[in-house]
Amino acid sequence: DESWFVAESNMQFCHLYDGIIYDATHTPVFDTLAKIASDNSQDLLIPQEGETVKEQERLCVKEVIITPKGETVLDFGQNMTGYLEFSVDAHEGDELSFSFGEILDKDGNFYNANYRSAKALYKYICKEGKQTYKPNLTFYGFRYVRVDSYPTDIDPNNFTAIVVHSEMKRTGYIESSDPLLNQLFSNIVWGQKGNFLDIPTDCPQRDERLGWTGDAQVFVKTASYNYDVLKFFKKWLNDLKAEQYKNGAVPDFAPSIYPRKPRISTAWADAIAICPWQCYLTYGDTEILENLFDSIRKWVDYITKSSTKPNLWFGGKHYADWLELGGKYGAFKGPTRDNLVASAYYANTVNILVKAGKIIGRDVSKYETLHKNIRTAFIAEFHDDFKTQTEHIMALQFELTDKPQEVADSLASLIHKQGDMIQTGFVGTPYILHVLSRYGYTELAYTLLLRKEYPSWLYPISKGATTIWEHWDGIKPNGDIWPVSMNSYNHYAYGAVGDWMYGVVAGINTVEEAPGFAKVHFSPIPDDRIDWFKAEIQTAYGRVSSRWWHEDGKVHYEIITPVDSTAVIEDKEYNLSPGKHII
Repeated sequence: DESWFVAESNMQFCHLYDGIIYDATHTPVFDTLAKIASDNSQDLLIPQEGETVKEQERLCVKEVIITPKGETVLDFGQNMTGYLEFSVDAHEGDELSFSFGEILDKDGNFYNANYRSAKALYKYICKEGKQTYKPNLTFYGFRYVRVDSYPTDIDPNNFTAIVVHSEMKRTGYIESSDPLLNQLFSNIVWGQKGNFLDIPTDCPQRDERLGWTGDAQVFVKTASYNYDVLKFFKKWLNDLKAEQYKNGAVPDFAPSIYPRKPRISTAWADAIAICPWQCYLTYGDTEILENLFDSIRKWVDYITKSSTKPNLWFGGKHYADWLELGGKYGAFKGPTRDNLVASAYYANTVNILVKAGKIIGRDVSKYETLHKNIRTAFIAEFHDDFKTQTEHIMALQFELTDKPQEVADSLASLIHKQGDMIQTGFVGTPYILHVLSRYGYTELAYTLLLRKEYPSWLYPISKGATTIWEHWDGIKPNGDIWPVSMNSYNHYAYGAVGDWMYGVVAGINTVEEAPGFAKVHFSPIPDDRIDWFKAEIQTAYGRVSSRWWHEDGKVHYEIITPVDSTAVIEDKEYNLSPGKHII
C-alpha cells in the first residue's frame, strides 16, 4: 500500500541470469515514499506451495590453478548450483570480480562460452576493513571460478562455494564395487540437486534455467527414489496446470516466462500425465491424480482433435528424440520419426488417463476404447518396421506391438551392428535398458551401462564430469567442445538411467496395485562384471534394501523389506515377510 518507503539498495544490479553488482560502500536511506499501491486484489496471492530453497552444503577450494593464459582459477572439485562466499581485508573502493565456468578447455584454460548470453556477473565494491559477502538473490552453475580482480593475494581459505537447492529429504542410495558406477550415481544425484531449485530446471548456468517438461518426465522416477519430491512436484505440476491452454495444449516448460512462444510437443507436454502417475506409484498419493486428472484429459482431447490422422498423432512440430545420435553433427534431432514418437506417447498418456481415472472413480470407458484404437492404428501404420533404436524402444516400452520378442531381438541386433553403443536421445535413453532386460538382453543392457568409450554414461567421467551432461559428446574424445549454441554440463535428463539401477540391478520395484511401496517386488539381476551392488530407498513404511555379491562361485542376495513382499531371484519365486532375508 502507500505506507511503504523505498531506498536505493547496495545492489546496483541483480538478475537470475546475469548475476549481481554490489556496492558495500553505499548506505541505504529510506526517505522516499513508494508509489506501489496496486488495484490488484491481494486474494490473488497464495502461500508458497513448494519446498523452501535453502543453502545446503559448503564446499572448499580443492585447488588454485594458474592456467596457460595466466588466469587464476579456483577449482571446487564439483559442478554445482549456488554462489560464492568470500572474505577479504580491503580498502574502501577496492573491487572484486569473478567469472563462473563448468569446465576448462582442452588447453586447461577457463571456459564459459556455453553460458551464451547469461552474463553471470559477480562484482563487489569493498568498504574499509575485513568483510564477508555472499549473494542471496541470484545463483550460478559452476565448478570453476576465475578471479578477475582481487585486491590481495589469493588465500583459498577465504573462498567457499555454497550449494543451494530446494529442501528435499534424501531417500535413495546406490553403491557398488565399481568406482565408475559410484561416480555415475554421484553425478546423477548432483544433477538433481543442481536443477531442483524451486522448479525442475534443465540447467542452472546459461540463459535458460527453465522448468522443461521433457527433462522432468524422463527423470521423475529416478528423482522420486533419490529424494522425497512429492511436494516439489505438486508445486511444479500446479505451475504446469496453470500454463495449460484453454484448448488443452500443454507448453514445453513452466512457468512460461521465456520471450518466445512455447512449442506443443509430444513427450514434453506428456509430463502432465507421467509425473503425477509416477508420484502416485512412488508415494501412493491419490490427491495428485485428482488434481491433474482433468488436465490430462484435456491434453488427450487436444491431441485427438489436432492430429491429421485418426487414432494416431500426426502433424505438429515435435522435439521427438531430442539430441539423438545418428543425424548430422551439430543437429538437435536424429532419424527417428516424429509421428511414431508422438503416436507412442499418445497411447501412453491415454493409458495413464485410464488407470488414473479408475483409481479415483472416474468414467474412462471412452478412453479405454481410444487406447485400443490407438494401439491397433499404430501397429497398422508402422508394421513393426522400426529403423532406429528409439523407434524399437517406443513400441516395446508402450506395448505397441504384437510381436515384442521379435522387436526386442531386432533392437539387440541393431545395437550390435552399431558397435554395442547407445544412439538414443532424451526420449529413447530412459527406456533402452529397461526394454532390453525385459526381453532377455540384460547382459547387453549392462554392456551399455558399463561402456567407457564415447558415447556412454561413463565416458563423461573420463573427462572429469561430476554431473550429467546434456550431450553425450559435450566434450569430444580429442578435447573439442560441442558448439556453444546448446551445451550444458549439468543437465540431469540422461541420469534417468538411475531408475534402471534401482529397478533392475538392485531389483527394487513398486507394485501398481499397492503403490507407495505398500508392497515391494524384488527382482535383482546381477552381472559378473560387478563384484557387489547395493541400493536402498527410505519409504513411508521404512527402509527397503537390496544387496547382492559374488562369493565362492555363487551370488548371495540380502533383501530388507518393511512390508510383505515378493521376490523373483534366478527364476525362483519367494514370498517375503517384513525383515531381512539372505538367499
